[in-house]
Amino acid sequence: MNLPGLHDKLLLLYIGLAIDALCGDMGPMFRHVPHPVVLAGRTIQFFETRLNRPIRSAAVRRFRGVVTVVALVGAAAGLGWLIQWLCADSVAGAAAKAFVIGVLVAQRSLYNHVAAVSTALIHGGLISGRLAVSQIVGRDPESLDGAGVARAAIESLAENFSDGVVAPVFWYLLLGLPGIFAYKMANTLDSMIGHKSERYLAFGWAAARLDDVLNLIPAPVTGLLLVVAAMFDRQHSAVGALRVMLRDGRKHRSPNAGWPEAAMAGALGIALAGPRHYPEGLVNDPYLGDGSPIATPQDINRALNLYFRACVILAMLVLGAFLVRHFTQPG
Repeated sequence: MNLPGLHDKLLLLYIGLAIDALCGDMGPMFRHVPHPVVLAGRTIQFFETRLNRPIRSAAVRRFRGVVTVVALVGAAAGLGWLIQWLCADSVAGAAAKAFVIGVLVAQRSLYNHVAAVSTALIHGGLISGRLAVSQIVGRDPESLDGAGVARAAIESLAENFSDGVVAPVFWYLLLGLPGIFAYKMANTLDSMIGHKSERYLAFGWAAARLDDVLNLIPAPVTGLLLVVAAMFDRQHSAVGALRVMLRDGRKHRSPNAGWPEAAMAGALGIALAGPRHYPEGLVNDPYLGDGSPIATPQDINRALNLYFRACVILAMLVLGAFLVRHFTQPG
């Protein structure tokens, strides 16, 4: 059985976003079978332990890193194409594709992880806050005071809105399931090996560069979504979000993270980024925004409210585009 329009990309994307919003990371299901991102991580670890040996020269390790990225991103795209082909022309196939999309976007899990930092700071103090934020950031949690923990959570929310939500949506709309599968593998590669530490500097070079390229468009789009979301809440400044994003978005050490982080900083009226301690050393970035860097759990909650509104706006844009296309098609 096949219904006209049931396999429309926009409709399936909207349903997938709704599935993720309602079900989150689907913990009970993925206690019995590994989550796709977990499988990707295990595959990356397998390649890294065998190919990234310190006895090899930096040039050899960089070449092996390029091969790893090409092989794994290509395999992910191929898997996405296979699932898309197997799911064509049936109601069950359309449902399966929407479910896969729901699994590969991370709206709700991101919200929950960041909200956990606010709860930990309020009810458990600094030690609990550091433990909670260590689940979502790569910096040294022991170097963070209470304000640093709150800033780190807000920065992670802004950056991962791009990496975990907007970019997967963008690449799905552009290339279908092969696009979203390839992007998720590339992003997981970057998160695992795209670091500037001695171990990963050469081997992870290709992963980091590819992730930068894949987020060149989604990152500023994410910032604009936060600007629009700020228009619907008096606690946030849309003008400030746009002004700070345009002024400070390029100041971040990442070519992409600065856009959503600067927009978030301007919307909340606080300063984000600045000097940060990572395992590979101190990053002495300038602050983004004009406000105080003394962030609080209440600022985390305001950021979560803004993020929620931006996710709703994204879903409404997808649904609106589907309805416009559906009702303007001839016949």
